Amino acid sequence: MLVGLLLGGGYAGLLVATNNFHVVIPGQVYRSAQPSAAEISEYRNRYGVMTLINLRGAIRQEPWYRDELAASKREGLTHIDFGMSVGQIQPPEKIKRLIAILASAPKPILIHSKGGADRTGLASALYLAAIAKQGESSAEAQLSIRYGHFSIPFVSQGYPMDESFENVEAMLGYTDAIWTALLNEIS
Repeated sequence: MLVGLLLGGGYAGLLVATNNFHVVIPGQVYRSAQPSAAEISEYRNRYGVMTLINLRGAIRQEPWYRDELAASKREGLTHIDFGMSVGQIQPPEKIKRLIAILASAPKPILIHSKGGADRTGLASALYLAAIAKQGESSAEAQLSIRYGHFSIPFVSQGYPMDESFENVEAMLGYTDAIWTALLNEIS
């Protein structure tokens, strides 16, 4: 058990050290925790990022937000604020708006939230499902411990992101979800 805790702690440290930055689809979508101004410049230069989607929302009084806006402007990035609460299930209408933003934003996109695990995981999963048309398991893998996302019903803060994805699976065309919805409808 001690070995597991040490390994888990080491991995959590790695996520912090790398700003939880990961490639979702090369040249299209990247994900991270809250980037610093220097990291925004690095992502622009190294990956060609053209759009930054901030899932924390426009919190104008916060220094991180002002720094992010200034760095985005300096780098010529499209900056989009799309506030989501990690502790709340996102309604399907809001998910549809996010998908529309992901589809129309200049690519490559950097999606971020505070820790880059929960909200960012949901947005990355939605991109893979709705836009890249990848399979359900590939999309759902964006909401995993690999990115620091812990999913335990009624215990984990980020669990509503899993529920949000589950609620729109039929809309995304996943057949198991369609059959489940039909069976629930006739029951």
